[in-house]
Amino acid sequence: MSEPAPALPLFGDEPPRPLADRLRPRTLAEVVGQDHLLAPDAPLGRMVARGKPVSTILWGPPGCGKTTIARLLAEETDLAFEPLSAVFSGVADLRKIFAAARQRREMGQGTLLFVDEIHRFNRAQQDGFLPYVEDGTIILVGATTENPSFELNGALLSRCQVFVLHRLDTAALETLLARAEEEVRPVPLDEQARGSLVAMADGDGRYLLNMVEQLQELPEGTPPLDTTALAEAIQKRAPLYDKTQESHYNLISALHKSMRGSDPDAALYWLARMLDGGEDPLFIARRIVRFANEDIGIADPQAVQQALAAWDVYERLGSPEGELAIAQAVVYLATAPKSIAVYRGFGEAVRAAKQTGSLAPPPHILNAPTRLMKEIGYGKGYQYDPDSEDGFSGADYFPEGMDRQRFYRPTRNGNEARVGERLERWAELRAEKRDPDTP
Repeated sequence: MSEPAPALPLFGDEPPRPLADRLRPRTLAEVVGQDHLLAPDAPLGRMVARGKPVSTILWGPPGCGKTTIARLLAEETDLAFEPLSAVFSGVADLRKIFAAARQRREMGQGTLLFVDEIHRFNRAQQDGFLPYVEDGTIILVGATTENPSFELNGALLSRCQVFVLHRLDTAALETLLARAEEEVRPVPLDEQARGSLVAMADGDGRYLLNMVEQLQELPEGTPPLDTTALAEAIQKRAPLYDKTQESHYNLISALHKSMRGSDPDAALYWLARMLDGGEDPLFIARRIVRFANEDIGIADPQAVQQALAAWDVYERLGSPEGELAIAQAVVYLATAPKSIAVYRGFGEAVRAAKQTGSLAPPPHILNAPTRLMKEIGYGKGYQYDPDSEDGFSGADYFPEGMDRQRFYRPTRNGNEARVGERLERWAELRAEKRDPDTP
């Protein structure tokens, strides 16, 4: 026997609004977590006080209040609020809004056009806003989770101020949790589980309120849930990480700089964040091999071997076992002595090579496999260093007509300190061999 269909609301009844919608702030002062923009002496706060908003791009993660701020900005400056989603709208929708905005303007009222996910509009569609922004027909407020520098064209950006919204911190999320409990009823959680609930929101206020709404639907008298029971009651969302967007580059940069800064704990954290977000471990393996060459080099010649070994182990074992090899390499690289002497020296050598063109090697270091080549001086005067006194001939290997230059300058870090000592000794021997009379 099939289950009866759920009862539909009676004619005229409205379904209950979601908790996140019911708790939307009624004034900008009620918005949490964005005081750096909304305080009286902050940019948007001053804009509201003057009553003259300007076209703006609000850049921030999901659930930080972009839509709410745009709506309240319109209300507190007496502008008509026109919301639009770039995902579901096109040129025809924009034309209708622009026409209505012109009519309002003739009657003395301005229009704030809020475009959610504005980065979804292509470049040509973005250009369509320009004349209406320039002549004041609309005040444009665009919301985006992506870096505007990459996703919006320069012409539009030059006509808008860009404000960065923060992910909600623990204090802001706890304020939202308290408001939700005051609006409905307390959530049945012990203290540790309350902290876990806030952590699960990952800075997203809307997501926190959706989880709270689920918990408030539990039967009255439900005993307080601990962290384990909370995890079973609510599905944890995936971390905010898009392998094709800016967070991909931000996190690999954080890993790279943590290793460069010799902080293995921070490096392990960023490695874990990337893996948890679904990053390809082989991408990380390739990057740490590059790091070993670029940031460590001869200061610890084993570093690149450790990185290559981690790559090889991961390819053999896969996830999750192979990820431990990558973690081991990350710790090794973070704790190894650092040097960019080879990286910097190679860069200088490349520039010198471009400047000097096609200077030929000196004849004494050229092979002479034929009689003619011997007759014209190939290989003449070549000194075989292993047979020389001190195992060092002091010969000049730069092209004729090019002064000797120094590209590689070893640091005093790790193994490179010993390399530097050898180079200093060879420099002394080179000077003595070129001028035997030097005391």
